[in-house]
Amino acid sequence: MLSKKVSLLRDGLAKSALPETANYVRLGYDPVDQALKGGLRRGALHEVFASAGHETAATSFAAGLVARLAKGKQVFWISQEFASREYGVFCPPGFFEFGLDPSRLVFLSAARLQDTLRAAGDALACAGLGAVIIEVMGNPKALDLTASRRLVLASARNSVPSILLRLGAAPQASAAETRWLVKAAPSAPEIDDWGQPMFDVSLIRNRQGRTGQWVFSWSCDDGRFEEAKAAFGAVVSTPANRQAEAA
Repeated sequence: MLSKKVSLLRDGLAKSALPETANYVRLGYDPVDQALKGGLRRGALHEVFASAGHETAATSFAAGLVARLAKGKQVFWISQEFASREYGVFCPPGFFEFGLDPSRLVFLSAARLQDTLRAAGDALACAGLGAVIIEVMGNPKALDLTASRRLVLASARNSVPSILLRLGAAPQASAAETRWLVKAAPSAPEIDDWGQPMFDVSLIRNRQGRTGQWVFSWSCDDGRFEEAKAAFGAVVSTPANRQAEAA
């Protein structure tokens, strides 16, 4: 009996020490978490691309990812100065809908992309941050494979996740672990709650497993992504044996 209890205790300690408990964060929607093999990895670079005309949806999706990743810690959000003129300014009350307290958000506006990337590297050196978002417009030459590798290394050093939010951009070579293409999805007819964001999301790169496409919503009450209403007929996934997109 004693040996059995010791064995159970060892198993329990071993499970509690699994790195996934600290390094992976579940998004809440099971099909996506399964594709990610447990959740989105901290200490990694993740890219969010906006489909043309869906920049607000992509920004909202990135905010949802950060709400899950940051775990109540401060978030550093870096953007280019002219982004607000092109896509509008942030609305602090809206962040509450994603479980992000605006008082925990630090915004920095940079004139040049080089300044944006330099600030991101400095921010990722702060182990106490919950996440860093780098908002970049278009396809500037300075944001090349080498620049993305620097972000990957900086994220891994202190296990601080970084989200590269790409607006008005086309996918290009990158060292990011995941790449998401986001557009807004219409709410089901019976939903009249303006605070229930719906997303049509394609995971087009996943270094941990398979890719896929899903329609799901953000639960403002629970602070998690969840299954869309049945009216959507929601999930369209790629085959499990499909290769992740090449860099």
